[in-house]
Order: sequence, then C-alpha cells, then structure tokens
Amino acid sequence: MFRRLPDGQAPVVTFTIDGRSATARAGDSVAAALLANGVLVCRRTPISETPRAPFCLMGVCFECLVRIDGIGSRQACMTPIRDGMRVETQPGKREPGR
Repeated sequence: MFRRLPDGQAPVVTFTIDGRSATARAGDSVAAALLANGVLVCRRTPISETPRAPFCLMGVCFECLVRIDGIGSRQACMTPIRDGMRVETQPGKREPGR
C-alpha cells in the first residue's frame, strides 16, 4: 500500500524498530519510516489492546504514539527520524517515568 517515490538523492539513516535494524531516508518522519519498513501497528490501546496505526500523519489524531529512545507516547508523525534512533512500538499505556 505504501511505496516510496524514486529519489536517489536522499541520504540513508539507520535506526532500530523493536530491536531490529532498519533504514529510512533523511527527512522522513518516524511514522513514514515505520510504514516504509512494513510496520503498520505503532501502539495498542490501554484497555482493549486494539492495534492503532498512523492515521492523519499531521499530529492531530495521536494514533501513532511510540517509544523513542526510551521515552513513551511520542508522536511518530511529528518526530523526524535520525541516525541511531531507537523506536519501539508501544503496548498499552505509557508507564510512569518512561
């Protein structure tokens, strides 16, 4: 469903998704990088554990919350990807202090 447009000029950055190595293009949001790497579920709801995915991709809906570098409930669509970033999908609610 999501395919990249050809762009050979964008530098490649490496990051991890749930501990596995992945690549993205510099300038991508974390949400775009996740989708480009086949990750469709960013988080699960706290009560019913319903899977949620990026929806609006502009910071309005809060469906794309992930843990970035150990900090939970970060909006993936509003955060630019950077080299060495650790991204984790978020199961349920954010734990205090994380």
